[in-house]
Amino acid sequence: MRQSDEQRHIRAAMAAAFPDAEARVARYYAMQEYHLGWRDEQLQPADSDPGKLIRPRLSLIACRAVGGDPIRALPLAAGIQLIHDFSLIHDDIEDDSATRRGRPTLWTIWGLAQGINAGDGMLVIAHLAIHRLSSNGIAPEVVLEILRRFDETILTICEGQYLDLLQEGDLTIDEAAYLAMIGRKTAALIAAAAGLGALVGGGSADQVAALTEFGTALGLAFQIQDDLLGIWGDPAITGKPAAADLYRRKLSLPVIHALRHAPHAAALADLLQQPEPDHQDVQRMLAIIEEAGSRAATEAVAATHHARALAALDAVIGDAAALGELRALTGALLGRTA
Repeated sequence: MRQSDEQRHIRAAMAAAFPDAEARVARYYAMQEYHLGWRDEQLQPADSDPGKLIRPRLSLIACRAVGGDPIRALPLAAGIQLIHDFSLIHDDIEDDSATRRGRPTLWTIWGLAQGINAGDGMLVIAHLAIHRLSSNGIAPEVVLEILRRFDETILTICEGQYLDLLQEGDLTIDEAAYLAMIGRKTAALIAAAAGLGALVGGGSADQVAALTEFGTALGLAFQIQDDLLGIWGDPAITGKPAAADLYRRKLSLPVIHALRHAPHAAALADLLQQPEPDHQDVQRMLAIIEEAGSRAATEAVAATHHARALAALDAVIGDAAALGELRALTGALLGRTA
């Protein structure tokens, strides 16, 4: 299945999980479709950027990797993407984010209360998507096991968000604490995408475990690469200002490393406590971080988890073409520019 076909099938499976709504509540679901990029601010049909769809694509490829039919895994792929988008709706509220993917966030248009309610609804629709696996011929006991693991993953993501909020502005956190947070918030869903895809495909316990480990390591590498882009990404490619994360005073991995290793760590800490750092402040932060070797140190951590992901794939005996796609996807995510 080509990537464009995958994306088309994933979107169709997501749409199929939405209920047939009567007119008085149709706007409620249209707001959710706005967040997904399917509608514009006037709630008219649109085709905005849906993002990379990496997580649902991983589910389909992992299903093929263990010899399964990816068409049967589409309800899982839909549920995985809907959970990701549910978390983004609530993240935007909790982070007071005004834009996402170049558009106003849902809550800034329709209000805080409706934003929370829309996110809650998408959480349920994600579960309804998973239930549709039964209609695709997946055995009831497998669907039940997938739902259990799916719910465990959602709870883990909520733990990650708790830690993220708890650690916000805490200049004493170390790399271990940061990795524990992103392991829950980012890596958990990527791990579930790969592991549950293998489960739908009829994979053995060893295959499911190896692909879950692959997803965990890939998720960590993915987030750490995002940290690098948040400081050193090219604005012409990322669509964000240079050093955007420093203007936001985000405690990403390069910053955490510099706070513990930079000769001028105290000055960096002072700058990070400025309520609105200006261009000169950010340039000073950038100089301190680079002086500490934090970029190279962060790249080394990303490379370590990238190697872990590839090692986990090496343990999987399965469809060579699908495993090759997973290796190629892993390679493309390390060192990516957007």
